[in-house]
Order: sequence, then C-alpha cells, then structure tokens
Amino acid sequence: MRFVLAVAAIVLALPAPASAQGELLREAADSLHDDPVYRHPDTDLITEEDEASLEREIAVGARGPLFIAVLPEEARAEAGGTSADVALELGRLVGTNGVYAVIVGNEFRAVSTDLGEGVAGRLATQAFRERVADGPAAVLSDFVRRVGEERERRPSPGIGPIDRPSGSGDDGVGPGFWIVGLVVGALAFLGFGYARRRREARELADVKEASREDLVALADDVVGLDEQVEAPDVDPRAKEAYVRAMESYQRADDSFDRARSPRDIARVTSSLADARYEMEGAKALLAGREPPAPRPPCFFDARHGPSVRDVNWLSPYGGVVQVPACEADAQRVEAGEEPEARQVPVGGTRRPFWDAPAYYGPWAGGFYGGVLPAFLLGSFIGGSAFGGIDHAGAATYDTGDGWNGDFGGGDFGGGGDFGGDLGGGGDFGGGGDF
Repeated sequence: MRFVLAVAAIVLALPAPASAQGELLREAADSLHDDPVYRHPDTDLITEEDEASLEREIAVGARGPLFIAVLPEEARAEAGGTSADVALELGRLVGTNGVYAVIVGNEFRAVSTDLGEGVAGRLATQAFRERVADGPAAVLSDFVRRVGEERERRPSPGIGPIDRPSGSGDDGVGPGFWIVGLVVGALAFLGFGYARRRREARELADVKEASREDLVALADDVVGLDEQVEAPDVDPRAKEAYVRAMESYQRADDSFDRARSPRDIARVTSSLADARYEMEGAKALLAGREPPAPRPPCFFDARHGPSVRDVNWLSPYGGVVQVPACEADAQRVEAGEEPEARQVPVGGTRRPFWDAPAYYGPWAGGFYGGVLPAFLLGSFIGGSAFGGIDHAGAATYDTGDGWNGDFGGGDFGGGGDFGGDLGGGGDFGGGGDF
C-alpha cells in the first residue's frame, strides 16, 4: 500500500513537460489487421466456411479495404453503447481507412471513411432488405458486392497523362529525367515523413501534459486515505475500494509511460476514471455512506470526480445538450453561470477541452466513452483517422490529406436487426428483425 502511494508521490515530483479498452474489441481489431473478417467464437450467426467465403469475396470484389466483425452483444458496452459505436471503435483501433461492417448480437451496422456521407448505412440497409430471408452470411455477401460496385462507380484519383519531351530513347525520356524524378520523389517522401513525425510528437506532448495533470490531481486527492482505511473499525469495503483505486491508478501510470501516440492515452484516462470512482466510493464508506452509483466523470472537468446528475447545458457549438456534471457545476449551470471548464494544452496555448483538436479524442473518450454529446464527437471521434458526426446523425471525417468519408447516415449505420428465429421482415427506421 505504501509502495503504491509512493508511485503517486513520484508523479507529483515529475517536471512539467474508462476501463481500459475492452478485450472483445481489441481482439477483433488485432485479428482484422491480418484478415478482413473476424468471427467471435461465441457467435453462431455465420460459420467458419462463411467467414472464409466472405474473405475471398472481399479480396476479389470489395475494391478496397472492407472489414467485417461478428461479435457478441457485450461488445456494445465496450464501445459506448451502440453497434454503430462498435464499428467506429474498430475503425479507430485498426487504423485503416475503409468500410467497417459489424453484426453485434443481432444488429447489423456499417460505417465508412471512403464512400461518401450516408452511403455505407444505405448500402447496409439495402443488403439487409434484399437478403434478409437468406441469413446473415447472405446479407454480408450482398453488402460486400454493393460496396465494390459503389467504389467502381466512383472516379478514383489518379495521375493524368504526362507530356513527354522529345529526346533520345524509344520513349523520348532519357535516364537523367528518371534519376531526377526519383531524387525529387525521395526527398518529398522524406520531408513528408519528417513533418508528420514532428506533428505527431507535438500532439503526443500536448495530450501527455494533460494526462500528467490528471495523474497529479488524483495523486494529490488520494494522499492520506491509506491511513484512514487502515484505522480500526473501518468498513472493510472502504479498504477494498481504496486498493482498487490504487490498482487503477497504477495501470494509468504504467499506460502513461508506455504511450507512444495520442490514441494510447485513452487507456490512461479510462483507468483514471475507474480510480477516481473507487476513491470516491472509499471516501463515502469512510464517512458512513454507501458508495455512489457508477457514473461518468463530470463533463466540465474529469478531475472534479464522478458526476452526480445530468444537467442541460447551453454549449457554444451544439445548442442545449445534456451532460453529466458534479453538483457544484450543475448548480452553476442551472444558475446561468459558466461552469469550471477544463483547459487543455494545445500548441503552447490552452483551450476548453471541447474546443481542442481531434487528437484529444482518445483522451476524452477514455473519460467519457459513449456519453460525449454530438458536437464533441464532431471534433473528437477517432482521432487522426476518423473525424466528426453532423447533427443529423451522419458522420464525416477529414484526415488532413483531402479525403472525406462517412460513418453511415439516417439511422446511423443502416442495416437491420437479426432476430433469434432468422425469419420475418422488419422496419428499417432503426433496424428490423431478421
């Protein structure tokens, strides 16, 4: 116990410079790095033969990256609550632009980064309607075909014809031309890589500074609790909660040390959220009260601890939204006052975290998961690979290199719901029974 507290003291001395990602999604993403179709062993909607067949169809007909995952219902909780969230999170974890289709439990959803706004959801819904009676494998196969046809119809960026200068050689181009071209291309590639590494280093420095502030704040709040939980006649649950808090804090600290990109910071902040909840539970038990119900951290500043209730807040970007808040901030909002908003470092300045760049997405997602309001998702979701969600429910992104895509549309992910008897039809406003 003293050793764990010593770790907190070390963090306090450093110079200034949600539970961790679930195993279901991490395992699926790791598999999708090698094969485009993943079937969890606990699911039986498609067979191993179906999986192999879909992989062949993707290789031949998808005309670009397409990933399929068939997962149990528990995956929704890991991603934030919906099947579309599962598809989005898999896209973030895999890190490849393309189409992501999922069956989670009995729900079929699809999102994409290269088909255009709302297209993936529309194709998923069309495939579901057309092949619902033939089973999930047939629906997925039809979806693969539709994605390939959609990509084939779209003009792909290419290099136009080159006017060749006259000169020696059958093709009018001398060896000097190619040498110069190779040298210029190599220099451009090296320059792009160097600039990208510098940008990523700056982004990581920003989010690590914010995370370090979170670590220090928790370490400061926990000082003295170890002596209290060791006192005689203390509710043993207080000590158990304190130990869990310290274990979560240790995981956050270890993840902080291992972080090599902004997306790694999600593990830090989700562990910190767990640690602070357990610490508040220990404090409540020490005071003779029952631990609070599990809730996300205060939206305005996670360092305020777990929220106690939701409050309607007039945000600067998304109109009135309902967010979780600590009691002090909830009272400020209801009194028409500005809450104490968390300011995070951005390139030498500080901004409210909801106004931070997209690379703060994993940092915020680790704390708040699926409770982020839509205007925040528009800034954060997916970090550098995936961008935002418009207020109508369709999502777009910008990778910074001119590409734009969608994360479904309409019912956000399209598709439908596969019923237990694999029969019947269904409505498609929000999914149907398959």
